[in-house]
Amino acid sequence: MSDGLSYGEKEYRMPATTGATAADAGTVDIGGDITVNRLGFGAMRITGRGIWGDPPDRNQARAVLRRAVELGVNFIDTADSYGPNVSEELIAEALHPYPDDLAIATKGGLVRPGPGRWDPDGRPEHLRHACEGSLRRLRLDQIPLHQLHRPDRAVPLEDSIGTLVALKDEGKIRHIGLSNVNEDQLRRAQVLTPIVSIQNRYNPGDRKSDGLVDLCEQEEMTFLPWAPIQNLDRLPTLIDIAEHHGATAHQVALAWLLARSETMLTIPGTGSIDHLEENVAAAGLRLTPEEITALDDMG
Repeated sequence: MSDGLSYGEKEYRMPATTGATAADAGTVDIGGDITVNRLGFGAMRITGRGIWGDPPDRNQARAVLRRAVELGVNFIDTADSYGPNVSEELIAEALHPYPDDLAIATKGGLVRPGPGRWDPDGRPEHLRHACEGSLRRLRLDQIPLHQLHRPDRAVPLEDSIGTLVALKDEGKIRHIGLSNVNEDQLRRAQVLTPIVSIQNRYNPGDRKSDGLVDLCEQEEMTFLPWAPIQNLDRLPTLIDIAEHHGATAHQVALAWLLARSETMLTIPGTGSIDHLEENVAAAGLRLTPEEITALDDMG
């Protein structure tokens, strides 16, 4: 999962930092050999309503993806469950053959029986099927970063991770990441293989993964916050800071995330070019130390 938009979705205004590109966010290394700009793109919301089926306009979705790359985005996060399959298909339709510096991350381990359903499936046979399907849809020989979307309580975590290790050994996966995990699950996975990234829900109003953010920085893993700009209307301090800068609440939330840790890789998503440009422009917004402290204290 990438993000949920709630504040400012209906009333768009040009961002205060128009002209910035994703490169203004600085870079982060994934696994020691993939360097990307720290403002990426989450490709969940280029699908249909409820992350189900086709978007209302596939041409528009492809245009959003192309515009993201034009703005310097060179990291795109997706999953086989987005649509399902639709997000990965659109990425390939819009961007293949891919720019040399573009890294695409995907996830496996959730199935979609219907709209609004996100059921875990960590069985080895399913994870292999999911990975090989992602390779076909994305038109890749190797997935740069493949993430277990969520541990499955019905399957030993070691069995799920073991399958990803086997796929890595076969050259189908370059690096392995985890999503929606706690520290204990991370440590169990690390016994089997290097883990290069964690993707958990995290934003200025939801700080349950604070400890994992710090751990990622200490151990040189990348942290990808999903839902990075959700429920911002509940945070008056953030909105006050946005008004002071002539910026949007989305931009301030993203700027805070980028300031939170050098290993943070933000992945805001949208199906709108206007909102994409607003999000990318956040790479040029610099908060004062006092503003960062005020936002830190909200947690």
